[in-house]
Amino acid sequence: MQPPILYSLRNCPYAMRARIAIYKAKQKIELRDVVLSDKPPEMLEASPKGTVPVLVLPQEGDNARPQIIEESFEIMQWALGQSDPDNLLHCHDENILPQMVSLINQFDNEFKTRLEQYKSAKRYREANVAEQRQACEHYIQLLEQRLTQHAFLFSDKESFADIALVPFIRQFARVERQWYLQAPYPHLRQWLNNYLQSKMFSKVMAKYPLWLESRELILFDCN
Repeated sequence: MQPPILYSLRNCPYAMRARIAIYKAKQKIELRDVVLSDKPPEMLEASPKGTVPVLVLPQEGDNARPQIIEESFEIMQWALGQSDPDNLLHCHDENILPQMVSLINQFDNEFKTRLEQYKSAKRYREANVAEQRQACEHYIQLLEQRLTQHAFLFSDKESFADIALVPFIRQFARVERQWYLQAPYPHLRQWLNNYLQSKMFSKVMAKYPLWLESRELILFDCN
């Protein structure tokens, strides 16, 4: 049976967390790396919105249409719905999942906007870099506080929320590297470093030929 197809962009944090969830769920997919300045017609046919990630599930039955999943959060849910060997959804406690979803939504809807403003201020050498950074720090402090209590965001076990947020915290850490290394967030730094130095992250961030140029079949899984 043909595996699902993931259209992805290597450094996009949304595509990154989709790949992390697929890796953690031990799912095998066909990975098609793209650049948004040259989008494959097949990707646009599947998802006219033209952003990544896009997951195309194989059709079931002769007349069925492929199912398209266009949002990273939903791709993560799909992957962990197939298999969750590390219990990232913390299914033993039904109260935790809504809390994880709430935290993810807060970062997706609030922090990400402030992070883009911070990145832009640094890139264009605007006078309000510190102000934009401080707007981000409100959210960073929330994570630091959680990580002073346990190794991961919700307990001493990794969760759905950890893998959903880590690509965005990676971006934050790279804006003003020297400031970040001396900032009062030691637990956050340790948490992030553990991910960046992991086998999982090396696999998720491996560089592949652009699919539109090579048409090479790249199978991505946890091996």
